[in-house]
Amino acid sequence: MALITVNGVVLPTPTDFGVSIMDISKAERNAAGTMIIERITTKRKIALSWAYLSASDLSKVLNAVAPTFYNVTYLDPQTGGNRTGSFYCGDRDLGMIDFVNGVPRYKDIKFDLIER
Repeated sequence: MALITVNGVVLPTPTDFGVSIMDISKAERNAAGTMIIERITTKRKIALSWAYLSASDLSKVLNAVAPTFYNVTYLDPQTGGNRTGSFYCGDRDLGMIDFVNGVPRYKDIKFDLIER
């Protein structure tokens, strides 16, 4: 079982994987000062990072998250099982560790996948 797939493409297992559970709410205080919260929905944000990736693995990852929206299946800590949702990608950070014989290797690749 893959830890994370994007539109059916199995991503390399990340070095770090974190899931944030975010409540989208409208909140305000009433005249008595009591907080009133209307929870609109709950969304996930998945933080992914890889310490090192080959050029071909990095290309696979970047191409998988290139569309504006896509389905992501991942291990959800709240349910303890796989969950699928529609996501988009935040800014992608990547660094090159070296360039040997014309072949680059990449380090410190990180980005967030945010539920639509």
